[in-house]
Order: sequence, then structure tokens, then C-alpha cells
Amino acid sequence: MAQPRLASLDSSMVDRLPAYSQPLFVAKSKKGLTFEAIGQHIGRAEVAVAAMFYGQAQASPEDVEKLSEILEVPKENFEAMTGFPDRGRAGPMPPVEPLIYRLYEIVQNYGYSFKAVMNEKFGDGIMSAICFNSKVEKEVDQAGTEWVVITLKGKWLPFSRF
Repeated sequence: MAQPRLASLDSSMVDRLPAYSQPLFVAKSKKGLTFEAIGQHIGRAEVAVAAMFYGQAQASPEDVEKLSEILEVPKENFEAMTGFPDRGRAGPMPPVEPLIYRLYEIVQNYGYSFKAVMNEKFGDGIMSAICFNSKVEKEVDQAGTEWVVITLKGKWLPFSRF
């Protein structure tokens, strides 16, 4: 059986992330686990697990307990994960990492189109990034070409009149 492809932590990011991030990635690599496998074990979506590793999402005490269990690392090493995340500081703007830049570029090129369609469907408001979930899927077409499918699902928050 082929080894799974594993995401690792780019050393240039270490100083911009919480102290627990690097040990999490080291343990993940040692165990040969994907974010999907960790998510299945702790009962969270793989994108949520990755966000916790980068310090962009808060872990519950139960998440920390289960992470400690699957990664075989003392939970005391990760208790800071239950604190308030410092979101949005992981990288420069605009992004320089090519894949992240492509996502940024999608919003640059289609952001107003997304906004117009959402306004037509829901009215004046915004999509929540707090009451939110996401998933990443892989599709292969009949020609064998691989496609990425990213679902962003956020609660609609209408603007209120005041």
C-alpha cells in the first residue's frame, strides 16, 4: 500500500504560528497521518483539524484529549489550543505561496460575481466565516483528469437597518 501524501509545516512559517504548531506537525508526520484520518478519530472535519494545527481554530478540551491519544503526545503540550485563536496572521498579504495565491486570485477575479449572485439570492448581507464549515474533495473525470472541489458553507447574515 502506498504511503499517504502528508502536509508538513514549511519552516519559514514557524515563527508566525503558535508554539504548539510545530510539535503537532512533527507528531502527525511521525505517525503518518493525514488531516482526514485525524479528523475521523477526533470527530472533526479535516479542514477544521488543519485550522487547529495552524492556530486558526480553537480546539475543545475533548479535541486536545483525542489529539494527544492519536498522536501519542502528552495533552499538556497542546492545552494552549483551547485558547482564543489569533486568526489571519499565518502569512503575508497578498499570499506568496502559489496555491494560496490561486485561492486569493479566485476571490479577486470572481468576488464581485459571488457577491452579486449571493445578494440576488439572499438580499443584502454577508456569509459568515464563524458559523461556517468547509470541505475539500477530489473528483476524477472520464478522461482521468483530477479536479478539486472546495465547498464553503456559511450562514447568511443579513444586514440590519438602524
